[in-house]
Amino acid sequence: MLAIRLPENIELRLAALAKATGRTKSFYARKAILEALEDMEDVYLSESVLEKIRSGDDKIMSSDEFWRSLED
Repeated sequence: MLAIRLPENIELRLAALAKATGRTKSFYARKAILEALEDMEDVYLSESVLEKIRSGDDKIMSSDEFWRSLED
C-alpha cells in the first residue's frame, strides 16, 4: 500500500482524466509509476554497470569476441 500527496493542480488533472475516461485515479497513478519506474531502472542500473566498467570490475567485449566465446 502506498499513500502519496500530490500538488492540488496534479490532483485536479488526475481527477479530471479519471472522470473523462471512466477509469480510476489509481489506474492512472499505477500506470504512471510503472512507466517511470522502468525508465529509472534503465538509468540507474546502467549507471551502475558503467561505473563497474570504468573501475575495471567488468570487461567489455566486442560482438566478435562474444560469439567466439560461445564456440568454446
